[in-house]
Amino acid sequence: MNKFLILVVLLISISCSQNTNEKTKQDKVAQKQVSKTQNIITESYELMIPENQKGLLIIFPCFPCDAENTKTEFGIENLALENNIAVLMMNFNQHLWLTENEKKELETIIINAISKHPINTGNTFIGGFSGGGNVSILLTDYLKSSGSVIQPKGLFIVDSPIDLLALYEVAKKTVEKNYSEVAVQEAQWIVSSFDEEFGTGDSSLMNYENKSPYTSKTHSLKNASHLKDLTTRFYSEPDTLWWRENRQAEYVDMNAFYIEQLANDLRKRNGENSITYITTQNKGYRTNGDRHPHSWSIVDKKDLIDWMVDG
Repeated sequence: MNKFLILVVLLISISCSQNTNEKTKQDKVAQKQVSKTQNIITESYELMIPENQKGLLIIFPCFPCDAENTKTEFGIENLALENNIAVLMMNFNQHLWLTENEKKELETIIINAISKHPINTGNTFIGGFSGGGNVSILLTDYLKSSGSVIQPKGLFIVDSPIDLLALYEVAKKTVEKNYSEVAVQEAQWIVSSFDEEFGTGDSSLMNYENKSPYTSKTHSLKNASHLKDLTTRFYSEPDTLWWRENRQAEYVDMNAFYIEQLANDLRKRNGENSITYITTQNKGYRTNGDRHPHSWSIVDKKDLIDWMVDG
């Protein structure tokens, strides 16, 4: 090997070594940041605080889920901590709507959680998956309208059933089709619970408008009327083929259909740039490998964190 080739090989080796060392240093810095995290676990939440906290991410789980499930299926906490964002993962679940007392109780839980620690709430974002997205909209609207000490800067929802009246109508169709055992069981619960909560017939419409995040039948934004000054993201994966094959459902039966309508109605009220509606393809998978477009995985975690940091 001549001297020139030897020199080239040495330069390449040194360059690769430097790149590897640089990545190792970056990984160690990230690990160091995470290792210095305060971790507080209570019955109501899990709170993770980085050493140099500059933001707060509040996350609500899906209907039957909790903070541990959010960590398993979403797993955004380490990336958030590396970017100096505290994470408050709520255990609050089994809600598709909120009473006024429940809104106040949630506000109190969050205020108590952050008041015990030196947390900067000036850069607070609230979001949730499925039913947790419903809770996120309703709580955020309440916090903004009530002048709470917690004033969210951003809001995001992930494939949430934001139109409860539409959810009820779709559930009735699902029961009639009797195609998927899992879907039918869920639909029967929805029909029974909603009949009891909202009533039936024309008189029930006002009850839905009073509690649902959105009612597409009347374009009601009653519970999303204070979102104008927020940066907002809606996520869905409208995989019509999957839903047709697995649930015999059409686009009009999917959460995505009503999320798109809500996004359009909010744009008309708050301006064209008020909402970022993000649709994905083939990203919906559960951590066990099951394909399902109704999953946390449709969210690009790095992009979401960048949105918070840059927002």
